[in-house]
Amino acid sequence: MDAPTPQNRGEQLSQTFGFSEVDSSEREEKIRAVFEAVAPRYDLMNDVMSFGIHRIWKRRFVHKVEPKPQELVVDLAGGTGDIARNMAAKGCHVLVIDPSEAMMAEGRKRNLTNVEFRVGAGESIPLEDSSVDRLTISFGIRNTTDMEQTLREIVRVLKPGGRFYCLEFSRPAWWLKPFYDFHSFYIIPRLGAWIAKAPIAYTYLVESIRRFPDQEEMKVLIETAGFSTVHYQNLSFGIACIHIGKK
Repeated sequence: MDAPTPQNRGEQLSQTFGFSEVDSSEREEKIRAVFEAVAPRYDLMNDVMSFGIHRIWKRRFVHKVEPKPQELVVDLAGGTGDIARNMAAKGCHVLVIDPSEAMMAEGRKRNLTNVEFRVGAGESIPLEDSSVDRLTISFGIRNTTDMEQTLREIVRVLKPGGRFYCLEFSRPAWWLKPFYDFHSFYIIPRLGAWIAKAPIAYTYLVESIRRFPDQEEMKVLIETAGFSTVHYQNLSFGIACIHIGKK
């Protein structure tokens, strides 16, 4: 029996993890509602849920991106602009594209230098072909309605040789998983109820993490979209992961 090609394997993974257009409108509506609910306290909740570790992950992520002065960097699903702020400090111009006006409204309050906010979705990025030097997405690709389409759109807007950087939750080491699962399924929704007043929203976010592809599966999906030299680096024993690909 022939070994599956990366494209066939990518299609199988998309079906397995539900990244299809069958329920895209319903899924989009639910996701928008989630972020409308949590926007005012989103950053605070990230601090509490991760014990502040998400800030370390994001610093390492920006270090990996290595944005250069005068480059155009798109931060897709950039929300409140915490990643964009750190990249803009390197001298590049950062365009945050996010479907949630509520999330970006929180970011605009910060009056960030060299950061622009624009409404748009990953499935249809409002930019011309081959116009972006680097594109980042952190903890957002799992919330798209069609991840395959989003990855193809990212390929489209990147310049030849441009790079894609994705920071996302992944699969922790076996010995850590029981503790991580307990924290995710029992502690986080209660924190969501207490701090963000949105327990249902955080139950959804935890479930979206559980259904997300592991490190190797995500690597295959990125390769299937058309990226080369795809590789990844685990953070905190695999709780989070940085994926990198080149157009």
